[in-house]
Amino acid sequence: MLASLALILSAALSATAHYTLPRVGNGADWQHVRRADNWQNNGFVGSVTSPQIRCFQNSVAGASQTYNVSAGSQLTYYVNPNAYHPGPMQFYLARVPDGQDVTRWDGSGAVWFKIYHEQPTFGQQLGWPSLNKGSFPVTIPRCIRSGYYLLRAEHIALHSASSPGGAQFYISCAQIGVTGGGNTEPSNKVSFPGAYSASDPGIQININWPIPTSYRNPGPPVFQC
Repeated sequence: MLASLALILSAALSATAHYTLPRVGNGADWQHVRRADNWQNNGFVGSVTSPQIRCFQNSVAGASQTYNVSAGSQLTYYVNPNAYHPGPMQFYLARVPDGQDVTRWDGSGAVWFKIYHEQPTFGQQLGWPSLNKGSFPVTIPRCIRSGYYLLRAEHIALHSASSPGGAQFYISCAQIGVTGGGNTEPSNKVSFPGAYSASDPGIQININWPIPTSYRNPGPPVFQC
């Protein structure tokens, strides 16, 4: 009886620890961010080969508006309620081809380049700057071309990642319009799915024991202007 109650309580606590990434800047939830498939249940993507690993959508459903931002400036991506699990926050951009509709473009192919990833501090345990945070600032590279982009936000929860498929991916994609940009074409572009393997050392990892002394973020290196 007590064991059954403990399992129920554990499941309830686990469910409340899940979250969404629904908002950028001063907008409303899902106004500029494409509504993710977990918008009601706060669930996660568990497979790196799932189509949902791109923007957490099984089919493209564009947001109603696009958030405008100047190249080189910072915008804030919000979590609801907070990023309760340990693991890195990462951001990618993909430029919408000229002449295509940002609300309909699916972001397929090797079009994504990484603009930020988080590293932990090391000691008696890994310290993650994103843990329990409700918002994340991200800087849009000053040298990229102006135009419409999808901004992919990804928080990778590693508390159960010691076996393949144990990592939890909390993802969404915002529609942004970048102005005042340069003329640099980023390299090291990847596709989703395709960028990650379930056995990548930054995805399949035991963060509890033995305590890691290094961490290798999954995906390509961070693009620098």
